[in-house]
This record gives sequence, structure tokens and C-alpha cells, in this order.
Amino acid sequence: MKTNSGNRLLVVLGTIIVQMGLGTIYTWSLFNQPLVDRFGWNLSSVAITFSITSFALAFATLFAGKLQDKWGLRRLILCAGVVLGAGLMLSSQVTSLSLLYILAGVVVGFADGTAYITSLSNLIKWFPEKKGLISGISVGAYGTGSLIFKYINGSLIQSVGVSQAFLYWGMIVLIMIVGGSFLVREAVVVNKPSVQNAGMPQRDYTVKEMLRTKQAYLLFVMFFTACMSGLYLIGVVKDIGVRMAGLDVATAANAVAMVAIFNTAGRIILGALSDRVGRLKVVAGALLATAIAVTVLSLVPLNYGLFFACVAGIAFCFGGNITVFPAIVADFFGLKNQSKNYGIVYQGFGLGALAGSFIAALLGGFIPTFTTIAVLCVVSFLIALTIRTPDQSKPDQGNLRSQRKKHPHTLRGMKPETKLG
Repeated sequence: MKTNSGNRLLVVLGTIIVQMGLGTIYTWSLFNQPLVDRFGWNLSSVAITFSITSFALAFATLFAGKLQDKWGLRRLILCAGVVLGAGLMLSSQVTSLSLLYILAGVVVGFADGTAYITSLSNLIKWFPEKKGLISGISVGAYGTGSLIFKYINGSLIQSVGVSQAFLYWGMIVLIMIVGGSFLVREAVVVNKPSVQNAGMPQRDYTVKEMLRTKQAYLLFVMFFTACMSGLYLIGVVKDIGVRMAGLDVATAANAVAMVAIFNTAGRIILGALSDRVGRLKVVAGALLATAIAVTVLSLVPLNYGLFFACVAGIAFCFGGNITVFPAIVADFFGLKNQSKNYGIVYQGFGLGALAGSFIAALLGGFIPTFTTIAVLCVVSFLIALTIRTPDQSKPDQGNLRSQRKKHPHTLRGMKPETKLG
């Protein structure tokens, strides 16, 4: 059954609302110092909470697809919204770090990751002809949510205090995600034969089948590299401005807002561009630009303009890369098992979040870390230039002739479409 544009637009609207609610977790840095002031905890100990959240988010993507198969997409997103909101609201009552780690870290992160990957993958299935653009809209909404709630949560912390801010934040997010879930409809992929493979449907890889291909591991390396470069920069951008560019703290802090803006712009612009020029070309260009930017940060004496140009470039490319990769996974391994397959590749995000800080601690500072990132970007750039989709099995010629007689319309090359689930 074909769907009209109205159905799809409602799904887009619902997904945008859900993703904006999910993206609010990236305002966590606003809560670090207020929690330290209220409870007297160590700042680094409080900051670990968001690392736990990020790891739980990535870990949840391994199970989200199976939960979707069992519960259905709408119910899964609704439950994730309730759990995420409840986790934040209960965080308003914590008086110990361990409970904060469990509620704001594990519970919030797992719920966020579950709804994030399933709603994103579902929207891509609704628009198989515009995977890059639609992925950019969805992931861009996630980034926009963090940008808007920087002001909302900042205002809440100042007006009602950090504990009560958790309560109101949780209530708002719960309403957004649960409300958005009622507009979401689950897409069902209907594979139709194409001209290139007449008589044979496009292949949808299971997780086990995907893991037997070398492409799965090469994509993981590329995604890990892209995530590590962007996430490490986001975590230390203010410190880089102060220590390496000689900026005062207030000026360097402006880079935090600029990262959010260029990150969101990269998601939308490069996502749409990937539909026109090819996704691997966009990823290759973004990786090369990142390698150049981190090399400049490492080797060239920085001033105000050069620092902000490099930071903007890295943030823009990072946003574009994490937008294009869901579409690449769909192109390589099919749409049917998108949530599960992308969940495997998405582990590069969680590991990338930890790897940058670990390498910095091991090698001792910004410059050797940037050098390592530049080398990995060059390697991943070469992979992007040479990687190809997995070889498809050739159709049996006798079966092909039979299919042509039974279904002559397939020779016109019909594309995959979606229907209401």
C-alpha cells in the first residue's frame, strides 16, 4: 500500500519532536558546576556522568532493533520517553554520586539511545529516495534540541536551582517524546526488483550476514575516526582556545556555541549534499578537511581567526559524518534491518567518545592527540575512496527468465517503497 505525502510529513514532524527531546541531554555541561556547588562533589567526578550517559546511549543501540521487533516502534519510543523523563525527574532527588550515575547516566542514556536509533532508522525507511537529506533533518533536530535547551536549562538552573531544574527538564522531555511518538508510524520495507537486478529483490543483510563482510569493519573504522575527532574537540574546545590560541576564557567559551551551530549546519547541508554527489565522496571530503584542520591546530601558531576557522570546520564535518553514516549503512546492507545493523556500526560513537580522552592522557596533551587523529583521518579517507558495497549474488538465469514471464513490469525497475505498518 502506497502512502501519501501527508502521512510521511506527519512522521517527519513526530520524529523531529522526538529527536529534539532526545538531544537535550547534550546540555549536561551546564549542570556540572551547579552540582559541585550544591553537594561539594569533585568536578571531574560529576563530569563522568555524561561519559556514562554517552556509553549507555551507544550500548542501547545494540538492543533497540530487537526491542522494536518485539514491542513495535511507537510503543518503544513512548516507553523510552517515559523512562528518560522519569530518570531526569528522579535525578532531582539524588544526594549521592552513585545514584546520579545510575539515573542520569545509565537510565537516561539507555532510554535516549533506544529512541534515537529506532526513530532515525524508521524515518530513513520512509524516504528511501532521499536518505541523506532525511537523515540530516532527523539528526539536525537532535542537535537543535541541545542548542535550544542550553538556554532553557540554563534559565531553569538560575531560577529554581539545579535539583528542581532536573525535575522540570524531565517533565518537558517526557511530554515532547511521548507526544511525538503518537505522530510516528512504523515503515515496512517492500523490496521491488530494480533494472540492474531484474527479477531479484534488493538484498537486506541480517546482523550476522553483515558481520561476515569486510565492509562492516571498514565502516566501523571510518565512523570511529569521525566520532573521535568531533567528540574530543567538543570536550576540550574552550581549553584549546585558552592554552593554544592565547584567548581569554570568555572569548574561548564562544567556541562552545559555535561548535553547536556548525555541527547542526553540517548535519543538514552535508546530508542533503550526499544525495546529489554520493555519500562516500562527502565522507571522504569531510575526513580530509578534518585532517587538515587538526594538522593546522597542531603545527601552526594559532590566532583568533585561525582557531575559530579550524574549530568550525571540524564541527561542521563531524556533524555531516554522523548524519551520512546511517544512510551509508542502509545503502550497503539494506533498509529492513537498519536499526540493528547501524546499531553495530554506531558503537564507534561510544568508543570514539572515550578514545580521544584516553589517547590524550596516554600521549600527554593536545598536539600528540591531534596528530593521531590526523593520521586516522587520512587512513579513513583512503578507505572512503576505495570501499565498495558488498557483492550481490548473481540471479539464476533460469529463474530470471521465469520471473520476467510472470512479472514483466519488473523490467521497468521499481524502487523500494514503504507502507504503513
